[in-house]
Amino acid sequence: MDINQLRTFVTVVREGSITRASEILYRSQPAISAHIKSMEDSLEVKLFERNSRGMSVTRSGSRLLVVAEKLLEQHQRFLEEASRVRGSLTGELRIGAARCSCRDTVRRLLTELYSRFPELEVKLDRGPSAGVLSGIRNGYLDAGFYVEPEEEQTDLTAIEITRCSVYLAGAPQYAERLRGGDLNVLQDVPCICPPDQSCYGRIADRFFAEHDFRPRRIIHVDDEAVTRKLIADGFGIGVIHAAAQPGNGISVLSEVRKSVRILCGYLAERANDPVVGVIRSILDGGEDALAPVRPKSKFGKLPSLVGGVR
Repeated sequence: MDINQLRTFVTVVREGSITRASEILYRSQPAISAHIKSMEDSLEVKLFERNSRGMSVTRSGSRLLVVAEKLLEQHQRFLEEASRVRGSLTGELRIGAARCSCRDTVRRLLTELYSRFPELEVKLDRGPSAGVLSGIRNGYLDAGFYVEPEEEQTDLTAIEITRCSVYLAGAPQYAERLRGGDLNVLQDVPCICPPDQSCYGRIADRFFAEHDFRPRRIIHVDDEAVTRKLIADGFGIGVIHAAAQPGNGISVLSEVRKSVRILCGYLAERANDPVVGVIRSILDGGEDALAPVRPKSKFGKLPSLVGGVR
């Protein structure tokens, strides 16, 4: 049994699903299943019950989970101490980045790590914010960039990278229809939204509920570039984050959320980890203290809604 199998076991317990665990650990579902089977065979203990809702841990599995989590924590501490003994960073560093992450910051971090630590193998994993958060918690990722969730994250320490706004946008003809200010005049128009469980998806759901807006057809797209192209082509209205000037055939219909923070986070218990210290130093430009980064908008103030929401 190796450390990766333990990590797989803990992740499947937390997520209750092989499918979700495979997404978070970036392994195929057969590989996840093989890890579980190998553990059950070698331990001669049934770890999970399989049911219609996914995987539920057995009583025996729950007892072993406590020990597995401690072993993963000790393994991490062992690696941290080895880094201190060497006096330099080697091995593998995994960083997660949600699709909405500030690309320039991610690129700067990777460039600095590559140039300053030639013996360090850096891997960047792209995925949704929820996947990045889970990866940090289960130890698969050392740190990650993500959209700040609405729930408090007491087990993480985060550095603010930037802020952006979230808008409901559409082609100019939809802005004309919205002159009266009632969003429901657009309820028959296809609405392109991020996935329900994504951070932006939940922000959109709350906005729709607050304005009693119920689009008859919602299309979930987890790629803003695709969403913007569909909006510009007049396919429908959609939720975008204003990391760039809407323009190009896209009009802002309403402000969904004025300010959303993009963060880089890591487990609070790893604050003294040399790897985490290096990441903090690079993101801060080499300073000892980390100051919040709040760049000014490049596109100026955008209208909240044509005519105002009723």
